[in-house]
Amino acid sequence: MSTAAPQHDAAAEPLPRPHRPGLRSLLIMVRAEARMVVRDPAGLITPLGLPLLILLTSASSASRAVLIEGRTALDLFVMPLVMVMVLTFIGVLNMPSFLAYYRRSGILRRLAVTPASPMMVLVAQVIVSILQSVLGIGLALAVAAIVFEVKPPLHLGAAVGVLVLCAAAMYSAGMIVAAIAPTPSAAVAIGLVGFLGLGALGGMFGGRDALPDPVAEIGAHLPFGAGVDALSAAWAGQSVDAGSLLSLVLTLVLGLVIALALFRWE
Repeated sequence: MSTAAPQHDAAAEPLPRPHRPGLRSLLIMVRAEARMVVRDPAGLITPLGLPLLILLTSASSASRAVLIEGRTALDLFVMPLVMVMVLTFIGVLNMPSFLAYYRRSGILRRLAVTPASPMMVLVAQVIVSILQSVLGIGLALAVAAIVFEVKPPLHLGAAVGVLVLCAAAMYSAGMIVAAIAPTPSAAVAIGLVGFLGLGALGGMFGGRDALPDPVAEIGAHLPFGAGVDALSAAWAGQSVDAGSLLSLVLTLVLGLVIALALFRWE
């Protein structure tokens, strides 16, 4: 009588499901990204120090005369400019340079064959960028409130909403830089040109009134100028212009579409 052991059908056995990284893995990645930012003094200090420098140099020249509801030119023009500058520098210049470095060094390619998706690096970098933006804006607000007695926006909720939309638009524009830059140094160069170009057309160097009318009109529809205009309106307690919001939304959508079409993980 045969006593052979029963054979199992290997094909019938379910394959083990790969372990997908969870929240703890994302937090580890965020901590690693934060260390990378801290180890880059220029990328850490410049987006915090440059807006403060603009604030300190512009505060004395900004009129202390009350314009609207107790708000001065410092409240309505300088502060929105400083806050949008922080978002633009981090979104268009800082974040793309890190992603270009990871792609160039092969980190994204190696992550593609592990349970940790390269997308996790992007999510972690966005989180760190948001934290850095909050730090930069918070520092500027603290200095402005303590030293210059700057008052908060009359429409605080609208101001916060504009900042969130502006941040998303700037990060989306930064993804275009990360998608087309072949090297980290190219990402820095392209991002710097983008930052200065958007800022110049948006009034960072003396206001759009000094620009020719056609150029000033273009600047008003680019994300820097649109963000400053929308935030200024919220600060003054006025309704935010729909054209400014539309410009930010279009930048967000176009940036994502172009980045998805051009971005390569390796």
